[in-house]
Amino acid sequence: MVFSSVLGFPRIGANREVKKAVEAYWAGKITADELKKAASETKKYNWSNLKAKNVDFIPSGDFTLYDHVLDHSAAFNVIPERYTKSKLSDLDIYFAMGRGRQADGVDVPASEMKKWFDSNYHYVVPEFSEKTKFELKFNKAVEEFKEAKAEGINTRPVILGPISFLVLGKADKEASSGFEPINRLNDLLPVYVQLLKELKDAGAEWVQIDEPILVMDSAAGLAKQYASAYSQLAAVSPKIVLATYYGRLDSNLDFVAKLPVAGLHIDLDREPKQLEPTLAAIKSTNIVLSLGVVSGRNVWKNDFLASIKLGQKAIEELGQQRVIVATSSSLLHIPVTLASEKKLTAEQKDWFSFALEKAEEVAILAAVLSGSQDANVAAALEANKKSIDARRKFESTSDDAVRKRVAATTDADLHRKNLFPKRWEAQKSHLDLPKFPTTTIGSFPQTKEIRAARLKLGKGELTQQEYDDFIKKEIELVVRFQEKVGLDLLVHGEPERNDMVQYFGEQLNGFVFTQNAWVQSYGSRYVRPPIIVSDVSRPGPMTVKWTSYAQSLTKKPMKGMLTGPVTILNWSFPRADISKEMQSKQLALALRDEVIDLEKAGIHAIQVDEPAIREGLPLRRVDWDAYLTWAVDSFKLATAGVKDETQTHSHFCYSDFNDIFPSIQRLDADVISIEASKSDMKLLKAFNEFGYSNEIGPGVYDIHSPRVPSEQEIKDRIAEMIKPIPGHLLFINPDCGLKTRGWKETEAALANVVAAARWARQTYA
Repeated sequence: MVFSSVLGFPRIGANREVKKAVEAYWAGKITADELKKAASETKKYNWSNLKAKNVDFIPSGDFTLYDHVLDHSAAFNVIPERYTKSKLSDLDIYFAMGRGRQADGVDVPASEMKKWFDSNYHYVVPEFSEKTKFELKFNKAVEEFKEAKAEGINTRPVILGPISFLVLGKADKEASSGFEPINRLNDLLPVYVQLLKELKDAGAEWVQIDEPILVMDSAAGLAKQYASAYSQLAAVSPKIVLATYYGRLDSNLDFVAKLPVAGLHIDLDREPKQLEPTLAAIKSTNIVLSLGVVSGRNVWKNDFLASIKLGQKAIEELGQQRVIVATSSSLLHIPVTLASEKKLTAEQKDWFSFALEKAEEVAILAAVLSGSQDANVAAALEANKKSIDARRKFESTSDDAVRKRVAATTDADLHRKNLFPKRWEAQKSHLDLPKFPTTTIGSFPQTKEIRAARLKLGKGELTQQEYDDFIKKEIELVVRFQEKVGLDLLVHGEPERNDMVQYFGEQLNGFVFTQNAWVQSYGSRYVRPPIIVSDVSRPGPMTVKWTSYAQSLTKKPMKGMLTGPVTILNWSFPRADISKEMQSKQLALALRDEVIDLEKAGIHAIQVDEPAIREGLPLRRVDWDAYLTWAVDSFKLATAGVKDETQTHSHFCYSDFNDIFPSIQRLDADVISIEASKSDMKLLKAFNEFGYSNEIGPGVYDIHSPRVPSEQEIKDRIAEMIKPIPGHLLFINPDCGLKTRGWKETEAALANVVAAARWARQTYA
């Protein structure tokens, strides 16, 4: 018999119950016990619904109030001293690590966040040193296994593997020079042994240990560590299924196939070609193979016939008893259920499958591969075939004008008229900005009043004119504040925008939108990604109206704000039938038209944000060049059509740029802004190593925390920045947009930014 498996499930609640409860706890509106109760209800919802879908291996331990990696750090006592000395409760220490804290005499910044592999999910980076004292403060895997058991549901606990946990971390400030977290593996393993022993004693038959770094090139040098670690763990553990996802094992398969594990999971949605070498490598073993055929990263309905072919190939080599049908990864990247969508057309709804529907898909596939004669299974198989055929028919239609325009682009379309030095002189004269110019990344606080007005417009409780008048007032408020505080290059604050991707998708042809398809980005920050369903084009201007209005209110230069093509693509659910390159270039041409229209309207600073360009980098280095070529070309295609005096900006956040620095330079943006404060300014090392010829604004404070930085902190950061970056090229700005912040903290923080910039002008005159 072939079993079915889900590797992880969305932890947000069907109606975002977890977000609401967490934020209520932060606001002091509910107690820790009430928060725990809300979490418990969401876990029960997940487990019971997966059981109802006939999933055999149901995950537990994958739920989190903020981040699953942060959970691991808290459970294993990987907590920097700056948090433990605060005398906060364990729960408040946990949240302080995730988002910082500035209250009740405690002032600590948040820990660093990074993108989780090539996704838009952010994890909180663990910090290790020689002094880190590993201990099992609580056994989350056991607690949730027992919690599910009490509901009559037998689960397969999920834990992050020891080697991935260490490799995904970093050396903390107390670590000695040259320290690598992986050096602490032998000290960490006894804690894992304790965890797994307790799990086995609790009655768990299987445990899923996630080792996602096995799809990375860097794992190739860790074969000995894997062999040593898993020989110790397997001796005391429930049966281990070693889970890999988001990519292919490649040469790492050679040592993975020899590990003493009972099962191995591979991602066949992302990398179907790895099936044959994996079958060959494990055929002579007793390892059960988990086939990740149902996508954990996209919302398209599974093609049952294609998945069945892969399953049949595995069964031919291994037999039914050694095959599991599974999601390719955790479903945390997918909305909870399609049942919540009431406004999609019947045709559109038939294209998609969200988390609960994907759970049903793995169960049906397992039944088919087990030889089920159930009439309901046969009917589901037939319905799937009709659905996929209809989708393929829709995909066969295309917008010839869009395709032809992409095909007609030339190398000349990718380049500005002149090189940066000449453009810089024209921009200095035209924009008249001071040395160390101050600006923000774009968005200002999205207040409850703004959200309420948007909601009323959607319900018909406000006319379009009434809504527009409201937005005008909000824009004027932002402009007057920026003038008052003394910022140099202004923005209009984006009050009309629901999301930096959704807003543009709603004005482009080729997108479909949902009502409740929320996905966690980090902590309590959820997004509702649009879905690209056909060729993309721009019917008309998208931002010119509001940016021009903002410029009419002030004599200071106004910066137009757009989201770049690669980021719109990566933060949407893309098409699966054409290449990402084609989709990105279609988006780039639509944005090119918008950039040119902004310039014609008198906007001579235009920011095209690409925070996802590093995120989208393939996990294997051999695949980098092809991606970086079309990704950089897409940005240039979007921005290169303007005159010398128009200053192009771009923004990047939470990314390590060292490996792709030449590509960042090749973007040829006049100004780039980057996250720097949250990562202890380490990104500046790249500028020491490579140099940078254009202007740059490394973020001087972390906007993802409500904490307000002092003026002295910002001065200290500027002093560090001035070492690798010539002062005449340095912008002063926050790390990212201010959408999620409140006005009080925004006003205080930006006042300190402006004061620090004035100090810099005097100090480095």
